[in-house]
Amino acid sequence: MARCCNDFSRTGLLRRAAAEAGQGLPAIEAGMPLPAGTGLDRRSFLARGAGLALAVYGGAAFLPRVFEEGIAAAAAAGPRKVLVSIFLDGGADSLSMLFPNGEPLYRRLRPRLALPASAGLPFAEDDRLRWHPSLAALAQLHAEGKVAVMPGVGYSGPDQSHFTSRHFWEVGATSEQLRTGWLGRYLDRTGTPDNPLQGLSLDWRLQPALATARMPVASIDGPDQYDFWTRNVWGEVQGRMLDAIGALGSLPTNGDPALVQATAAARQSARLREQLLPFAPQDDKPGFTSPVAYPTSDDEFPRRLAGLGAMLGAGLPVRVVALTAPGMYDTHDDQPQELADGLKLTADSLLAFQRDLEARGLADRVLVHVWSEFGRRA
Repeated sequence: MARCCNDFSRTGLLRRAAAEAGQGLPAIEAGMPLPAGTGLDRRSFLARGAGLALAVYGGAAFLPRVFEEGIAAAAAAGPRKVLVSIFLDGGADSLSMLFPNGEPLYRRLRPRLALPASAGLPFAEDDRLRWHPSLAALAQLHAEGKVAVMPGVGYSGPDQSHFTSRHFWEVGATSEQLRTGWLGRYLDRTGTPDNPLQGLSLDWRLQPALATARMPVASIDGPDQYDFWTRNVWGEVQGRMLDAIGALGSLPTNGDPALVQATAAARQSARLREQLLPFAPQDDKPGFTSPVAYPTSDDEFPRRLAGLGAMLGAGLPVRVVALTAPGMYDTHDDQPQELADGLKLTADSLLAFQRDLEARGLADRVLVHVWSEFGRRA
């Protein structure tokens, strides 16, 4: 990894330590704002009816049965719009991502980092700018009218702290006191208390932007972590049992309220079982398939996006999603290679995700938001 500044290193270590220990997000050294979500309980459970193994944050009542029914009911309610927020960790260099080729000062101020005039593709709205060569996939989507760029968004009085700036964007305000994320507050207003999939952190820990005050949200590494589990039952016997439960959903109820509720639950469980069966790993192969090829990498990012596409394709009731892009963008040395590698895997994965959504007929439902805690300027 390229050398990075102490503030960036401290930010990552402090956020990670307590979160990985299952204590929500960590306490921070003096002078730093507490991240959104600090102190939120993390509880793990297996939703037996829905087959979900989740780490759930928030939610006043921790009743797996309630969550199972809520997930099933939300899935049955039909498709909703989805927002996917992707973080470029470390302050991505905007002067290289969309470099000012037509600015005379550019090569004078960047004698070693300036990109060649012929590098990358021109930016359609302003030909004085050019895309970084590693962002060819985003340039392609931009040419198709599927990418918008907002390069000059900031706030007054920045102190060049990775920690503080990231916190401001995560909570959606220049406040050091807020403890809920901007996506979390959205779910507090529009979410439900029985569907933790409404806010999904594709990570081993909570993404602070998803921290809520009232509604449950979840974290999971990917849909291949889902499974059906019944104590001491497996194989062919388990399959027959689940088929029988599904058949109960078609029994006549004669208007009996209890039977109506029971058969509805059976139908929902059977429906979710059918949706989730493709996620079950088989013979050490991935537990889900995609209609397009994603980049091959040791990084989890393309796998998680492919898994998200499969989850959305299966009709799971996801509303907002947060995850971290590959790469470390606090490049204090070896920037040309470090930046190029991170940007290429990120952009190529995003192009694959867009094509995946298009192939599934879901592209108009999903908005992807890519951000960094700050950029760079002359």
